[in-house]
Amino acid sequence: MREQELTAVYWQERYAELENIYSELKSSYLELSTSNAAYEKKIGELLTRLQWLEDQIHNLGRRKYGTSSERSDVNYDQLSMYGEPEIVPPPEPEYEEINYKRKKQAGKREEDLSGLPVERIDHELPESERICPECGETMSDIGVETKRELKYIPARLVVVEHARHSYACHKCKNNSDLTPIFRASMPTSLLPGSLASASLVAHIIVQKYMYGLPLYRIEKGFIYDGASVSRQTMASWVIKVNEMYLWGIYVRLKEFLLNGTVAHADETTFQVLNEPGRAAETKSYVWVYRTGGCSEQSVVIYEYTETRKQEHPKAFLSGFTGYLHTDGYQVYHNLPPGITVVGCWAHVRRGFETILKKLPKDDRNGSSAEIGMAYINALFDFERQFAELTPEERRLKRLEFSKPVADNFFTWAKNLGVLPKSEIGQAANYALNQREYLENVWLDGRTDISNNRCERSVKPFVMGRKAWLFADSTAGALASTVMYSIIETAKENGLHPERYIEFLLETLPDCASGDIDLLLPWSPSLPERCKAPAKTNS
Repeated sequence: MREQELTAVYWQERYAELENIYSELKSSYLELSTSNAAYEKKIGELLTRLQWLEDQIHNLGRRKYGTSSERSDVNYDQLSMYGEPEIVPPPEPEYEEINYKRKKQAGKREEDLSGLPVERIDHELPESERICPECGETMSDIGVETKRELKYIPARLVVVEHARHSYACHKCKNNSDLTPIFRASMPTSLLPGSLASASLVAHIIVQKYMYGLPLYRIEKGFIYDGASVSRQTMASWVIKVNEMYLWGIYVRLKEFLLNGTVAHADETTFQVLNEPGRAAETKSYVWVYRTGGCSEQSVVIYEYTETRKQEHPKAFLSGFTGYLHTDGYQVYHNLPPGITVVGCWAHVRRGFETILKKLPKDDRNGSSAEIGMAYINALFDFERQFAELTPEERRLKRLEFSKPVADNFFTWAKNLGVLPKSEIGQAANYALNQREYLENVWLDGRTDISNNRCERSVKPFVMGRKAWLFADSTAGALASTVMYSIIETAKENGLHPERYIEFLLETLPDCASGDIDLLLPWSPSLPERCKAPAKTNS
């Protein structure tokens, strides 16, 4: 009996131990399962993060080293291959065959040189060397062989000394209490007390703001030409001519822009070292506003602000009513009533283009990125076909052909069924979120399908910024935006920027405020010398 009791106790103890072991194993299993799930989740997050970082590295590499062209080989006809709704292109125009003869066109070299003066140098033998060695007679001229070369005549600095003469009557001086005195007229000084001339300041402005040369490089160039003009002096001249003369032109150009009904807007960063109450490395901004393609006068305006807040475009566009082309930046979507924001289809296309160019060539065919590109390329193809139409004709053609394509695109993007945070998901969601603004292009034939027109106007500022890097003061920043505005508006209106600015600085010191419209870039009263060669506008 005693032995049985001991055996039962033994097995009870063993059973209890087994229960404890089982409980510990179960607890460990649960802990391991929880940890494993957490690790799997963490691994998934890290893989997603890794993919995102790889995408960013690829995108940065493409921006730095890749082509900036937005041309694509994806054709909208490819959509039918993927079971997408057919896109019916506009009917081909009818052509009639015309046979005629025309005079042979001059070559490209002759065309390029047609606007330049010709300096002819004749190379002739002296009389003594024209004697025939056979008979001793003087040889006759039997032909001329010509060659052409371009000669560069470097600019040079010249000191112009204005000497104004005064005249008095000596007879009256000797015989009368009143002596008449007359003085010859003399041009008004651009900046009294300085060596600045209209031609010199215009040259400095164009060298910096059109060709992107920092003032210290211009200073070195003057030293080699035999003159010493410090960069501080040049900066002071630019600021003063802005405040005294060119600001009025800038304000008038802005008024013309705001009086229109179609405009474009964009912005980019700008560094100004000495802004009150702000650190030198703090980012400031330049906003670019310009007229649309159907405007009678082309105007490009740059505006400097310390921040990127919504209050700035609101203040600038105060009084403007009409269509404003922008990208997807939120501040443009809360502007005053009367402004209809038109979205940019080029920004939508870039999202799909980035993905497509990153895919291996074998994986591109039939990909979602290629389908999205095909839809949007169809819209741009239509725009090229509608380019020569009147605004009203273009609006009707867009409603007939472009709008159905856009509707199919949005339906496709909505039903794409991809992860929202994936690249293709982000590209599709961007388009869907911007749909309200993208579809405003169908409202008026004067609108553009993209904001590329304004982005092209941003580029000169960005290219210049790479060279001169920053502005030293707020006065310098304001002067910079005025100079860019006048230069780019002059280019848009077929003017030679340096000659136009020189003309302004020659004329404005003696110009009444009411005559300022006669000096604007489209004024028919501008002298012929202000106009650029025709080929610069092509």
